[in-house]
Amino acid sequence: MGTTTTKNETEKTEAVTGAAAADTKPEERAAAPEDSTPDTTVTEEELRTEDAPVVEKDATARRGIVAGAGAVAGAALGLASVTGTWAGTVLAERQTVLGQIKLQTGKTQDQIAAVYTTPWHTTALVNGIFAVLALVVTGAVLLRRPQAAWTRAVAWGGFALAVVGLVIAGGMYLDLFASAPKIGPGGS
Repeated sequence: MGTTTTKNETEKTEAVTGAAAADTKPEERAAAPEDSTPDTTVTEEELRTEDAPVVEKDATARRGIVAGAGAVAGAALGLASVTGTWAGTVLAERQTVLGQIKLQTGKTQDQIAAVYTTPWHTTALVNGIFAVLALVVTGAVLLRRPQAAWTRAVAWGGFALAVVGLVIAGGMYLDLFASAPKIGPGGS
């Protein structure tokens, strides 16, 4: 395997060789040939050990990027679980349309459930799914060590939002915040 030396490496080697020559006794200098060039060949083992820190730094940087991206994604999912998503809105509207189609037949209470309760529960279910995804992503980021301080902070923020989103979604699904409308005794 061929080796390549740079001018800087050669100058460093010559400086070290010159300093070593100044320290030697005159008889030893006379025995050494004047125009001998220093051995600047690099073995495969030296190349491997020189490259190891670079590879390790690349892997550490990659892990940091993945952890940072996971923290931001988890925080976004947590925020989506609290505020709602486009997917939840579309699915709720779909359930409303299906409920309106079923309005032609059935009891009044069934009609209320079809138009109001089912879309409400669909929204809660979608928000709950986003909350669980946020918990999984932020939990995975928090379990990895070591990390940058900002990565942990964002991941903890996303985790907290996911817990709040899960509580809200559970409350919506179980009708804890608002019960389904009911028809009074005079209604049909």
